[in-house]
Amino acid sequence: MKEKSINKSPIDPDAGLFYKSEHERMFCYNMNTACDRNGFVLGVHVSAGNVHDSVNFVPIFDQVKSRFPEMKAVVADAGYITPHITKHCFENQVTPVLPYKRPMTGKGFFRKNEYVYDEHFDEYICPNEKILSYARTDRDGYRLYMSKPYICKDCPDLSRCTKSSNHRKVVTRHIWSNYVEEANHLRHTSYNKELYSLRSQTIERVFADFKEKHGMRYTHYRGKSKVCDEAMLAFACMNMKKIANWKWKKVA
Repeated sequence: MKEKSINKSPIDPDAGLFYKSEHERMFCYNMNTACDRNGFVLGVHVSAGNVHDSVNFVPIFDQVKSRFPEMKAVVADAGYITPHITKHCFENQVTPVLPYKRPMTGKGFFRKNEYVYDEHFDEYICPNEKILSYARTDRDGYRLYMSKPYICKDCPDLSRCTKSSNHRKVVTRHIWSNYVEEANHLRHTSYNKELYSLRSQTIERVFADFKEKHGMRYTHYRGKSKVCDEAMLAFACMNMKKIANWKWKKVA
């Protein structure tokens, strides 16, 4: 059995190792935060720094949804575009407002959207109009569609399609891909465009103030529970300051 090595901080075991860049890494925490269109913080979820944002989405979503059941839409960045997240939003009658995500395709290769999915026959059609048939579904829920090597080996665009030594192209499609596709369609609506344009004025401003004005670029305590308490107090102060400013403007 292959052993797995896990890096853990001897000072704060709850923190996770985060790779900030190729040459810089640190033990830290990840704070996922939700706010409304006025910038009031509605919920906070703290996790270790090595936990991806998409994993933390459901806990913060459920937290806010339980407190504000009237929530109709949620705005997030490209890191949250996953089949599970879009499915969770639609099943809770909440519209996911997500941006365009550039295909992660190697230079010189066909993009995935150039392989057309035929829903009726459940197969993909490559740019040279050859069929990729369904083969199997892996344990992560991805359906694998494969080409026929004896056809692909003589294709003039083989070098733009695959590096496989057996000349076989494989395209994957998650069993919940239809939810992601629906979210992409809604991206073009005026409703979604208006909401997404508010992101820079709301949650980005919240995090900027949180880090620059409240000293939260670094944690001041050890342990997840203490870091969470510190974050909650800082966000509560930010909300109270906003309420005070609103009341002061009304009086003035």
